[in-house]
Amino acid sequence: MINIAVFASGNGSNFQAIYEAVKHQRLDANISLVVCDRPGAQVIARAEKVGIPVFSFSAKDYESKSAYEEDLLIKLREHRVQLVVLAGYMRIVGETLLEAFPGGIVNIHPSLLPSFPGKDAVEQAVAAGVKVTGVTVHYVDEGVDTGPIIAQQSVSIREGESIEAVTKRIHEVEHAIYPKILQKVIHRHLSILN
Repeated sequence: MINIAVFASGNGSNFQAIYEAVKHQRLDANISLVVCDRPGAQVIARAEKVGIPVFSFSAKDYESKSAYEEDLLIKLREHRVQLVVLAGYMRIVGETLLEAFPGGIVNIHPSLLPSFPGKDAVEQAVAAGVKVTGVTVHYVDEGVDTGPIIAQQSVSIREGESIEAVTKRIHEVEHAIYPKILQKVIHRHLSILN
């Protein structure tokens, strides 16, 4: 078993998928903390409903990224977090967290990286007129969605399909693959730690 923190900024549907995988013993992890940078986001209610501690903050209350990441680090250490899992966390991870968790921060992104990094990846793909986009799970580095790729799965874009419809199908793929890939990452991570 490994202690993980799930970082999210919005609805928390990927958090929910991870939680369900843990609950049904498909993921050898304990979600020891949920971190949210948007007080009032739905993910907070989801976590509280199932009794998982939440640390919520607003970046504008801090002087700098390193200042709020120092606070995050204190919370992560208090909860003995060994792996950070980004699940719709809309902030670029800074040096403070990267140094504290070398090779220990994982993200899921709604495109086939390196195509369409950053915000609005689905909108970027639809606007570009591509026929295939997808989902990428990758390690986080100092860039924007530039870390080593762990796994990818493609999602086709149908003729005339809306951004909302593509997004819905991408979310379905994310919810299916993220817990499975995290299980592999956790076992690899544990073998390095031991």
